[in-house]
Amino acid sequence: MDITQIAEIAEKAEQTERAGTAKFEHTEKTRSSISTEDRANVLIQALPYIQKWSGKTIVVKYGGNAMLSEELKQAVMSDIVLLQLVGINTVLVHGGGPEINAMLDKIGKESKFIGGMRYTDEETMDIVQMVLAGKVNKSLVQHLMQHSGKALGLCGLDGRMLMAEKLMKKDDLGFVGEIVEVNTGVIQDAIDKGYTPVVSTVAGGYGGEVYNINADTAAAQIAAKLKASKLILMTDIAGLLADKDDESTLIPVVNVSEVPLLKKQGIISGGMIPKIDCCVEAVRQGVGRAHIIDGRIPHSILIEMFTDQGIGTMFY
Repeated sequence: MDITQIAEIAEKAEQTERAGTAKFEHTEKTRSSISTEDRANVLIQALPYIQKWSGKTIVVKYGGNAMLSEELKQAVMSDIVLLQLVGINTVLVHGGGPEINAMLDKIGKESKFIGGMRYTDEETMDIVQMVLAGKVNKSLVQHLMQHSGKALGLCGLDGRMLMAEKLMKKDDLGFVGEIVEVNTGVIQDAIDKGYTPVVSTVAGGYGGEVYNINADTAAAQIAAKLKASKLILMTDIAGLLADKDDESTLIPVVNVSEVPLLKKQGIISGGMIPKIDCCVEAVRQGVGRAHIIDGRIPHSILIEMFTDQGIGTMFY
C-alpha cells in the first residue's frame, strides 16, 4: 500500500466518523468503498509506530495551505487528535500571516515586507498580537475540541514562554524579535494534564515589549527545549528538492552535516535556507528528527508518523 492509498483511506475514514452531517451526506457510499483488508493493513502498518512514539513529544509547526484550506485544516485537526488519543504528546505551533494581512487590510494599513520579513511597527504589532494570540489561536483550539480533542491555547507571553530581544538587521524591522530564552514549564504542565498546547508565536521583551517571532524558529526552539522526538514543519512544498522545479527529485533524508555542501551546490537556497537552518539547529540541540513535509497533502502528519515510507525530507 503506497502513501496515496494511505492518505485516501485516512480521509475516507474521517468522513465516515462524521456520518449524519450535511457536509458528508454520501458517507454510507464512502464507508462501503473501504475494504476490511485495507482497514486492517492501515492498522497493522501503524501499530509499531504507535508503540514507538506513544509517550513521546513532537512539535508541529502549522502553516501554509494547510491553514487556509478548510479541508486540509480539518485533516490536520483530526491528525492531532488521533496522535493525542494514542498517547503521543503534540505541541502545535502556528503563525497566521494571511489572517494578519486581512486584518491590516480591514483597517486600511498596508502590509510591508523587507527581505521577506514583515516590518512590524507598534500598531502592526498590536494587530499581530490580537490576531495570532486571539482569533487564530482560539479558532484552532475550537477546531480541535470539535474533533473531541483536548486543547489549550497559549502564546509566547504566557509563563514567559518566549523571551526575545529586537532582531538586529541592516534594515530596521520594528518589533520583530529574536528568541533569547525559552521556558516550557507551562507547555509541559498542559501536556501533563492531557491537553494539546496550541502556541502562537508572539514573545515578551525584558522591558515589557511584545515581539513578532518567526513561527518556524519558535517551533524549533520549543522542540529543542522540550527535547522532542520530532519537529515537523508543514510547508507548501514536497520537501527539499535537488531540482526546485521537479518534485520527483525529492531528497528524502539529509544528515545535518551535509547541509553546508547542499547550500554551496545551490540545492538549499532562497526561502528554504531559514527553514532548514531551523531543522539543523533543532537536531543539534537534541531533537531526535526534524522533518519538512508537504502540508498540501491531507493527513501528511499521519503519513509521516505511521507509515514505512514517511513523507517529505527528514533531517537527522
